[in-house]
Amino acid sequence: MSVIGDYFIIFWGFLLIGLMAIGGFFMFRKFLKQLPKEDGKSDMDWERYYIDRTKHMWGEEEKLFLEELVSPVPELFRDVARQKIASKIGEVALQKDQEKISQETIIQGYIIATPKRDHKFLRKKLKQKEIDVTPYEPYFELSQANYAANWRENYKK
Repeated sequence: MSVIGDYFIIFWGFLLIGLMAIGGFFMFRKFLKQLPKEDGKSDMDWERYYIDRTKHMWGEEEKLFLEELVSPVPELFRDVARQKIASKIGEVALQKDQEKISQETIIQGYIIATPKRDHKFLRKKLKQKEIDVTPYEPYFELSQANYAANWRENYKK
């Protein structure tokens, strides 16, 4: 066997191990999301709950706006991101006792559901659509790490 063949086999072995590690990481994250919390429901249970409770509140325009917002997410992860963001939007809408999902609620839910590093795209998209971000600045200032944990209390402020 040649030296090139040996290097190819070593490279292929590392590649397979790396890909399996990446896949295992994402499977483990999904497993953690399905573990029940103190209230007996998992994060995924709550996501499904809020989506089911607010499914009838979404108009066609709002769905298209949400699709625009999640468009920069890689296709492989887009469904997961859409579900997480849509559930947070639904939670905000129920908290506000809305009859219909509004553009304001979509923006607030998007900010709450996404980490701070993703807010740059949202700001750019809102600027393109000529939507003033000033009313949303308090949400942008709070990072997801300290906002998502107790967002209801922060939202009321």
